[in-house]
This record gives sequence, C-alpha cells and structure tokens, in this order.
Amino acid sequence: MNLFNQALLRLKPALEHISVSDEFLEVIRTPERVFQFAIRIKSDDGRVRVFDAYRVVHSTLLGPGKGGIRFHPNVDENETKSLAFWMTIKCAVAGLPYGGAKGGVKVNSKSLSPQELERLSREYVRGSWQLLGEDSDIPAPDMYTNSKIMGWMVDEYCKIKGSFERGVFTGKPLSMGGSLGREDATGRGGFYVLQTIQKFLGLPKTGARIAIQGFGNVGASFAKIAANDGHKIVAISDSSTAIYSEEGFDIDAVIAYKAKFGTLRGVTFKDGEFHETPHSTILHEDLLTMDLDFLVPAAMEDSINNKIAENVKAKVIVELANGPVTPEADQILAEKKIVVIPDVLANSGGVTVSYLEWVQNKTGYYWTEKEVFEKLREKMVYATEVIWHFSKDHNCSLRTAAYSTALTRLYRAYEEQK
Repeated sequence: MNLFNQALLRLKPALEHISVSDEFLEVIRTPERVFQFAIRIKSDDGRVRVFDAYRVVHSTLLGPGKGGIRFHPNVDENETKSLAFWMTIKCAVAGLPYGGAKGGVKVNSKSLSPQELERLSREYVRGSWQLLGEDSDIPAPDMYTNSKIMGWMVDEYCKIKGSFERGVFTGKPLSMGGSLGREDATGRGGFYVLQTIQKFLGLPKTGARIAIQGFGNVGASFAKIAANDGHKIVAISDSSTAIYSEEGFDIDAVIAYKAKFGTLRGVTFKDGEFHETPHSTILHEDLLTMDLDFLVPAAMEDSINNKIAENVKAKVIVELANGPVTPEADQILAEKKIVVIPDVLANSGGVTVSYLEWVQNKTGYYWTEKEVFEKLREKMVYATEVIWHFSKDHNCSLRTAAYSTALTRLYRAYEEQK
C-alpha cells in the first residue's frame, strides 16, 4: 500500500464516532491540486542537473493551503500528498484558518554546495510561483530546508511579483519578517502537549527517562527544552547512529558536537565530554524498544512498524515526526495500553508559530519571543485538552479523537460553503 492510501486509513476509526456525508469523504480523500515539475540547475562544475519537484494542495476548506517544502531523496508524489493530507488534519486540530499543502524536491541536499542549494531553492519558486500566495498557498521549512532557504525563496518570489509579499513564506530569517521563536516551535509545541498529557495521566513533572529518534532541529529542540525542565535524555539517534547514556546527556554538548561534526557516529559521553569510542553506541531498534517513560520519534515516516511495536516499552510515544507509527503498529500499541500522542497534535507547534508569523506579516506588528511562546502554549494546551476530553468521552485513542475533531471542523466548513 502506498503512503497516501495508508494515510487515508486513519479516517476509518474516526468515522465510528462522527457522522459525515459520503460526498464530503470523497472530497477529503482527493487532493485539490497536485503539481509536478522539473527543476534544472547548473552545477558548480558546469553540468546541468534535473530534479523532480512537487507542490500539493490537499484542501482549502478552512483557508489557504499551508505546508512545508522538503529537500530529500525520498520525495515523491505519494509522500507529498500524504504530508499535505496530514497538514489539513493538523491545521484543523490546531484550530488554524488554513488548509493542508506540502512541497518537495527529490534531492540529496547534502551533496549540493551552498551555491547549488541556492540555485535549487530559487528555481523551485520560479517553477511554482503562480501557485503560491499569502492568501492561497503558504510554504514553510521542512526536512533539510531552513530559514535561509526560505529567505532565498521569498526573495525570489518578491522579485518575480515586483512587490513585497513576505507573508507568502513562513519560517523566514528575522530580518525578512520571520517570527521570534520559530526555530524551536515544533519541539516546544510538542513539549507543551506532553506537559498537558502528563497532567492528565498523573505522571511526574520531572525526572522522566526519554529517548529521541532523530536529532535534527525538531528532536534537538525538544531534547533541550525537556532536559532544561528536569527530564533525562538517555538515548539519541541520528541517521548514522544511536547513542546511550544511563546518566542522561548534556544536550547542549550533544548539539554542539552534532553542529561541529555533522554526525553522532561512534561517540560516547563521559564526565561531561564526548570521546570517539563506540562504547555507548546502540542499535537503532534498541532505542525504540528500551524501558522509557517517553519515546519521541522525530525522524521519518513508518519508523515504528508492527515488529517494533511488539517490543516497545515506553509509557508514552510523542510523534514529532510525520507518520512514524504505522496503522498496524498503532493497533498493537493500543492493545498494550501505550499512549500515543499523534503527530497531527504533537508536531503542530511549527505550523502554529508559522500562523503567528503570517499574522505578524499581514499586520506589520511583531511580538516578543515571550509573547510568541505564550500564544503557542495557549493554543497547544487548548487543542490537547479538546482531544483528550474527546478521547475519554468516546473511549477512543488520542489519534482517533484528533481525526474526529478535525473532520468535524472540516465537515462544518464544507456544509456551510455548499
């Protein structure tokens, strides 16, 4: 089954708790626009290289399309459609006036020079600018894209348009209208959700054992915030390796090491310093199945399949990645009474602060970082409380509660627009 059809499977459990029309379901199952195009750039050595690129708008029932652009070798149409669908649900869960969209380029961006990366970024805009707009389709950073890349893109867009419309991209540099607090918004939002769930579950506020799969911007931000709040990060992985420390890692040191060397491969942590020995290296599967309070998958889709799920021992899973738990694994985890905080709730902090950035761009009034964090916390806590109470009232999982809530809001908009 392809990823998009797998994503649509999440609708079925929700439909047991709400009533919507068949024609609405047909609309939700079908993206509004799927655009594929080719990007051609000249390499530093003079060769012309061609890359497949995509932009999908899944729904505009609640507002303009909203979703990131990723640069990754696995990008394809089905993945982009799936991510756009999840963005539709995510924005509805968070109560944002957005629909779902997503974009990407099939490329190993690590193989590009900074000059080639800039050419690729600007060409993406040249190939898709007519689809974009601050009231129609609003991109943002995603996997292997960042504020610098958004800066190139918004600059290219404004040059083409001949006017300043910086609200068409979010996650921009501060100097170009970006918002304070955007860099760690997804990780911070996920932590606010976890804090709220901790309260409902009666779990200790500090001292939890946490493992984080994926140490990019999202995983690192979550790790730093959680560690500063008194929790113990005992295991971390990146694409090359997984490392373990029973006493917990100094997250600032881990972040500094990763920034310096680009990998956590073959390092161990002892006496406050890193050493290049393999003694703390563990298998990626071991990280996912160790005895934990909170397991935080913050890497790729389908990281936790049915085989892994059978051996998961964490009390709570916080999905900071998109779609890290397969539908089959979800059922196994539910039978084991492991609480899964779904991606469409847990990682919605990024799009929430993107919304705040968009509002600031549209009004020309900018908040302090403290104000941004307060607004983020308020929206994340409220969304979590709504989903939690739905799950208790309907005796269903948090994921089913999230999808049920989102579909209800989307269906209401659909009926009112008929």
